[in-house]
Amino acid sequence: MIDTAMILAAGFGTRMRPITDHLPKPLVPLAGRTLIDHVLDRLVAAGIKRVVVNTHYKAEMMAAHLAQRDDVAIELSHEETLLDTGGGVRKALPLLGDAFYVLNSDVFWLDAKIGALARLARAWDANRLDALMMVQRTTSAVGYDGLGDFVVDPLGVVRRRKEFEVAPHLFGGIEILSRRFFDDTPEGAFSLNKPWNKAIESGRLEALIHDGEWFHVGTPHGLALTEERLMDRGTWF
Repeated sequence: MIDTAMILAAGFGTRMRPITDHLPKPLVPLAGRTLIDHVLDRLVAAGIKRVVVNTHYKAEMMAAHLAQRDDVAIELSHEETLLDTGGGVRKALPLLGDAFYVLNSDVFWLDAKIGALARLARAWDANRLDALMMVQRTTSAVGYDGLGDFVVDPLGVVRRRKEFEVAPHLFGGIEILSRRFFDDTPEGAFSLNKPWNKAIESGRLEALIHDGEWFHVGTPHGLALTEERLMDRGTWF
């Protein structure tokens, strides 16, 4: 059973400016709750017992906010220098299990009948995989207008989008990783993209396509579109 998770929350949130000039992006409100509280709520509902949150930008503000949660054990992994996504998780490995969720702090989604976290856990095979990611169809991602990230076949096999190609799937900001995923990775700052590529090449990374709704809330425009969509469909928190 996967009972630990990490939320990536250390960055400057530059795409969310000017909102993040005085507020860390995880604390930006959406539908009456902060982005990171939405993520924590879903982790708690999925039975997660301990969550690691990395901090850097406005770390004191983040720590004070997270201290108000009493429904899950939260440990902070502070970064004096930003370590990027991969380096941040690698630094926190002593606080995590053999396999654990990693989520972006600005990911927001609505589940279908079976929750995204539960679907990932059910599909996780520690003997066969080092990474299992949730992807979203670009055509149904609210507020997204990019070229996509991946092509995922019916068996979950993943390949990267080629240059000048439009890919049908984007990374949904939710995944399960194993400790093995970080074998041979360097100390210091690095992106998750490098070990992703290694796992794709070795056939040890697969993807599930999210069957609920997914919202791009990484910019002020995406945030506004998401709140508008939630109000229109009568979903409010």
